[in-house]
Amino acid sequence: MKASNMIIGTLKEAPQEAVIDSHILLIRSGLVKKEVAGIYNFMPLGLKVLRKIENVIREEMDESGALEILCSALQPKEIWEESGRWQKYGPELMRLKDRNEREFCLGPTHEEVFTTLAKDFARSYKDLPKNVYQIQTKYRDEMRPRFGLIRSREFIMKDSYSFDKDEEGLDKSYNVMYDVYSRIFDRLHLDYVPVLADTGAIGGSSSHQFMALSDVGESTIIYNDNYAADQEKAETVAEDYNSSEEMKAIEEVSTPNVKTIEDLSTYLNVDKQRIVKALVYKNFTDNSLVVCFIRGDRELNKIKLTNYLGVGEYDLDFAKENEFESVGSVFGFVGPIGLKNVRIIVDTEVPMVKNQIVGSNKADYHLKNVNYERDYKGEVTDLRLAVSGNFDIIKKEPLKSRRGTEVGQIFKLGTKYSKAMNLNYVNPEGKDTPVVMGCYGIGVSRTFQAIIEQYHDEHGIVFPDDLAPYKVVIIPIKFKDEMGAISEQLYDTLKKAGVEVILDDRNQSFGVKSHDWDLIGIPYHIIVGRDAAQGNVEFKIRKSYSSEVVSIDEAISRLTK
Repeated sequence: MKASNMIIGTLKEAPQEAVIDSHILLIRSGLVKKEVAGIYNFMPLGLKVLRKIENVIREEMDESGALEILCSALQPKEIWEESGRWQKYGPELMRLKDRNEREFCLGPTHEEVFTTLAKDFARSYKDLPKNVYQIQTKYRDEMRPRFGLIRSREFIMKDSYSFDKDEEGLDKSYNVMYDVYSRIFDRLHLDYVPVLADTGAIGGSSSHQFMALSDVGESTIIYNDNYAADQEKAETVAEDYNSSEEMKAIEEVSTPNVKTIEDLSTYLNVDKQRIVKALVYKNFTDNSLVVCFIRGDRELNKIKLTNYLGVGEYDLDFAKENEFESVGSVFGFVGPIGLKNVRIIVDTEVPMVKNQIVGSNKADYHLKNVNYERDYKGEVTDLRLAVSGNFDIIKKEPLKSRRGTEVGQIFKLGTKYSKAMNLNYVNPEGKDTPVVMGCYGIGVSRTFQAIIEQYHDEHGIVFPDDLAPYKVVIIPIKFKDEMGAISEQLYDTLKKAGVEVILDDRNQSFGVKSHDWDLIGIPYHIIVGRDAAQGNVEFKIRKSYSSEVVSIDEAISRLTK
């Protein structure tokens, strides 16, 4: 391709909302153009990279025996009501009506559609197993789209679904996809970690996420040699604080205007671990209040709470201060003794704290020496957010944390959708049996940006050879004299050899042209200068930013290998 025929939209500066390197470079390189917040257009060079990523995914999926289809992004309300997710999915679901007032959504995911389609091709045990996939655009009405393609309102996704006769078959399909995903992300040159994950709005019994490691990733990974999980899913050993201490008599203490854990710890000169803090939530599914108690030095994991309650993330939020009176308390001084008409849920570490300090349920007072079982009771479950320094549940060794960007996730759906939507097959005994399903997604456009986040330097993007839009660019110092003629000959030779090559024939300075290709991330630059008449060119490697003078024949030989 000749540069004069290309759309090269490089920028000196990126928009102010671009704050992470990969987002800045996506915009500055001209690979994508922003339409509105969270919506981007892929320009020709960006689309070439996207297609290469898709082709890697497609090759590995096809090799595994999966079958590609393409579904509509427009989905009728009826199938979402059948699965029970029309309301439960939350405000991220983009809903609309046609001219006949029939309701639809723009698909954020395709469980309902694939389950409906499977009724035609999974009728008998003889039809199973099957794995069907697509690469298609999805839509989610993100409240705060950010970081470019990492958190957008429109995105490209590979989603696939396996259909099996039983759980044993699902286990095999799941393991196959785990290995397929590992090969895909290996081929895409990502530094990634598979981790245990929460199933979220998709549902199912278990899940793994594939996390591309990044200091600016949206997710936190909790891991060591024994265990790795997304922070939302991670379980840790409940740590004893002072469970062997003898119980003391309850004592009320004045704590005027002392409402925070930090202030209370200082005011009473006690460890935060001895304080048990209360968090009051409103459950919008039935408008009830829930009070959670957790150690003062811990943070509550809302995902664990919503899973325990069996509600969606959007069905739960902090209660307003004026609602505290209905349960017999006041804001800032909520405690477990004397609450009424409320569900009390206690983290597993709380019973291991003797002589707790808690709110007294009246303003400016706390209670000392409160003990679980003796003075109050509740439902005990793991509510705390796992952090670095906690201990894993396998060998009880310290855990570390890293940031990462989710690029893929796999789920064991089981019969969640097949039972709800009557997807059955006829077993060998002639009985209708629910199909057992798995779900497997890769964020294709998100993976695009994750690659840039891991492969860039101060000059721009540093694409791996096989993912770059073109492999080599020929840059003549001047195009109109002999350098131009030699560049044309070299261009023709490489094209005929099947090398993806650009000839920069633009009427621009060498500095502008070189800067553009550094920014875009073309792996090899052939600089044609005055020495070309003697058969020599400068061969520059973008990754190392190093160059050397070689013969034209040597340059051709290296590139055609």
